[in-house]
Amino acid sequence: MIKRTTRSSITLCILAAFTLAACSSTPSDPPAVSAPNPAPGAAPPPAFTPPYPFGVVQQKASPATDGSVPVIKRVPTDKPYVFITMDDGATKDPDALDLIKESGGHPVLFLNQKYVKGHEAYFKAILDSTGAVLGDHTVDHPDLRGKPYEFQRKEICDDADDLQRGLGQRPTLFRPPYGIYDPTTLKAAAACGMRAAVLWTAAVNDGVVQFQVGDKLRPGDVVLMHFRKTFKEDYTAFVEQAKKDGLTPVPLADFLG
Repeated sequence: MIKRTTRSSITLCILAAFTLAACSSTPSDPPAVSAPNPAPGAAPPPAFTPPYPFGVVQQKASPATDGSVPVIKRVPTDKPYVFITMDDGATKDPDALDLIKESGGHPVLFLNQKYVKGHEAYFKAILDSTGAVLGDHTVDHPDLRGKPYEFQRKEICDDADDLQRGLGQRPTLFRPPYGIYDPTTLKAAAACGMRAAVLWTAAVNDGVVQFQVGDKLRPGDVVLMHFRKTFKEDYTAFVEQAKKDGLTPVPLADFLG
């Protein structure tokens, strides 16, 4: 009985050993591999790439005729370009510089001296860091239509002189306040060294893009917005609308050079 029990025990041990060997030979699941972490200091996503070298003149506005600057509402172009302009300067949004810089918008800032005075550093930072261009919008933002020549000339010329002293640039593009002007305005602007009076074909108010024609932005449109409390909403609405309509914001000055 003892011998049989011993043989049975030995047999059971041998079978167990084979079973363990078979289990150990089964390949185990490969270890989970986590997604690679970006290396410290890795390059950020590619920045905005301009469609041409900004600062190089692409088109020119018509020259002054009979001592009057031309009026520009829209740029004649078949390129998918759109232009953003910002008026007044009343509200100094602290995020404006970063928003403009990140989007590559290159706006024209049509500023009034009464809003710039005492805040030169704010506007100079935008001009120096974003490729924005300075525009003339008069000293006090009056309705110029019907005013005497000397009154209009002083409003336009004094604004240009003050902006040059405070911001280091002399504007050559002019926007009449409220978009209202008369023949005297165009002559006074020319006398102050302006190359064109710039109006607009679309505007952004309270985060909504408003079109003068149709329901989308078109190539060559000039868009108006303001330095208001809704600056962030307005600028974001412009950028998103331009993208939706397949347009790239480029410097207006390059097409009026």
